Amino acid sequence: MPLPATALYAALLAALFLALAIRVIGMRRRYQVALGAPHRLVERAVRAHGNCAEYVPLGLILLALLEGMGLPAWGVHALGTALVIGRVSHAWGISQEPEVFRFRTIGMALTFTVLGVGAAALLGLVLGDAFG
Repeated sequence: MPLPATALYAALLAALFLALAIRVIGMRRRYQVALGAPHRLVERAVRAHGNCAEYVPLGLILLALLEGMGLPAWGVHALGTALVIGRVSHAWGISQEPEVFRFRTIGMALTFTVLGVGAAALLGLVLGDAFG
């Protein structure tokens, strides 16, 4: 079953992930760091990339399940848009020196909202099918 909305957000978030990975490579080259993150800017780039890797997969799994279970398209797009904005905001905020904590906080708040609302909506759809 095609999941066009999820596919859109997967593509956008994959582009973000790739951009963050390329940024890590550039920072490692610039500061001659092959392994680890002993330089503060390398560490920021690594954590922005790593944080994206930690949260995006679950967000996309929720979107795919919600779309597959019949959540209206506007709901999938609202959650997908919030996830993209949240991940971009967090990555930008954490990557800055000095850190722009407001963007990092907004990014995590949006991401946690997507995960929480997505999980609740999915549970509602599953229970509605099971008992409805």
